[in-house]
Amino acid sequence: MPTECSAERFDFGSVEGRIVEAAFDAGLVTSDAGALLLGATDRAIDLVGRFANCFRDHRRQDLIEHAIGTLVGQRVFGIALGYEDLNDHDELRHDPLMAVLSGKLAARREDCAPVAGKSTLNRLELSREEPSRYHKIAYDAAAIEALPVTLFLEAHQRPPEQIVLDLDATDDPLHGHQEGRFFHGYYDCYCYLPLYVFCGRHLLAAKLRPSDIDASAGSVDEGARIVRQIRARWPFVRILLRADSGFAREALMAWCEDNRVDYLFGLARNIRLVAMIEEELAAARAAAEKTGRPARRFKDFQWTTLDSWSQERRVVAKAEWTHGEANPRFVVTSLKRSEAGARQLYEDIYCARGDMENRIKECQLDLYADRTSAQTMRANQLRLWFAAMAYVLICALRRIGLAETAFADATCGTIRLKLLKIGALVRISCRRIKIAMASACPAAEQWGRAARSLAEAAKARGSPA
Repeated sequence: MPTECSAERFDFGSVEGRIVEAAFDAGLVTSDAGALLLGATDRAIDLVGRFANCFRDHRRQDLIEHAIGTLVGQRVFGIALGYEDLNDHDELRHDPLMAVLSGKLAARREDCAPVAGKSTLNRLELSREEPSRYHKIAYDAAAIEALPVTLFLEAHQRPPEQIVLDLDATDDPLHGHQEGRFFHGYYDCYCYLPLYVFCGRHLLAAKLRPSDIDASAGSVDEGARIVRQIRARWPFVRILLRADSGFAREALMAWCEDNRVDYLFGLARNIRLVAMIEEELAAARAAAEKTGRPARRFKDFQWTTLDSWSQERRVVAKAEWTHGEANPRFVVTSLKRSEAGARQLYEDIYCARGDMENRIKECQLDLYADRTSAQTMRANQLRLWFAAMAYVLICALRRIGLAETAFADATCGTIRLKLLKIGALVRISCRRIKIAMASACPAAEQWGRAARSLAEAAKARGSPA
């Protein structure tokens, strides 16, 4: 970010007889020059433009300074760059790089900056589904929810034979008296309980929910919406839903069975289930005591509950003895034994869902998806969507621009630190905007490769590179 120039100089001693001094007098300097990659990524996938189209602007167009596209892009780019608070934009609105990303170098009015400050962006975040006298910007929730799935589909040149959709609920701690605030006993705090759906690294849904509900609440509706949109484009793709035991509910499993969707869910253990694997647990214990290492056995059987399930279903049990005690685990699935044996089903297919938890951490820790401090659920859901779009943007940067670099599997936080936070001197003339980045940047080679790959992707899409 730029700072106001000051004539004051700061003395830091001397090195080899030369005085070391510093001053805030470099002029147009940005610390976010690497964000040019975000702009290139947006040109390759057109995220900001389509996201902005989900909003309806009922303001008087002859009186506004900042268009919806500018506001939406500014917020998404800001979150991707690590600026979680709207207050940050009172300084960012003067940043030349943010102006470049927004495609607007100068304001029409003398008392305005090229991009918006906190107050204007706050009015965007307080948008409603229907405009009102004091809230002129409205949004289409269904269109916003559909956009990540559309971008996921466009990321594939041809339909895959099978995809795995991971569902999970997580805690979003609250520190105020927000609408929908409830105390959750498991997480031991007041929180929201958002529902996430991922396919690999691709984010498909981020649904904000209160925490006084079952973890699977709304999963049938979200699953149906996503599956319907996917099959409209890929009618023959095989879909597997995967989740922990919080989603092993009759309603969701029955919906999967009625709609040609496979499932693999964890299953909470109980006395009846543990009794089914007594022999396997005894064998695992004997092996562990003999070798001094953890041991596990697997059992495959048909099982049903006393009254909540409508039919028998396949259950796979892991009978494990570790650290001197039993550690039984169970999963329920629609997959046939001929498709996956018990060990493969649990170790290779089910346990792979743990990677989704890393994706949620990226959203919450790197992109501030848990910054839900607005008063209403509506505004907090919109904040969650902005964070989700920032994740989708960086995920596309990683997929398109960094696939052949050392950052192919880097987290959003690492990408920001190594590739986006680059200091640069900005020179603006009548014909050119020159971003002179630090020559000693350690990631300059990978940054250049990413820029070239993104330019090729944007050209292929038909956008100006």
